[in-house]
Amino acid sequence: MYAIVKTGGKQYRAEKGATLVVERLEGEVGAKLDLDEVLMVVADDSVKVGSPLVKGAKVKVEILAQAKAPKINAFNYKPKKNERKRWGHRQQMTHLKVTDVVSGG
Repeated sequence: MYAIVKTGGKQYRAEKGATLVVERLEGEVGAKLDLDEVLMVVADDSVKVGSPLVKGAKVKVEILAQAKAPKINAFNYKPKKNERKRWGHRQQMTHLKVTDVVSGG
């Protein structure tokens, strides 16, 4: 059984026991959360597709770590103008462990 969940503007496939790396969610390490934006649930031969969400379905997760993604470095310049700009970004990430997938009614 697995579910497709939406968090941080992206969609993830969540199975029991799987580890997900998503954009930062509030909470301490060890906290338990419910992801309620479930778009689809697949259990054996039955498929429930929401419009847009599956009613009553949720994915229970536990926060494993709050971390940062690798740094993205970028450099902009304009030739012959002596304009140069160097910048970088590190996205805040949350590592989640899926503890259960509830299909709902």
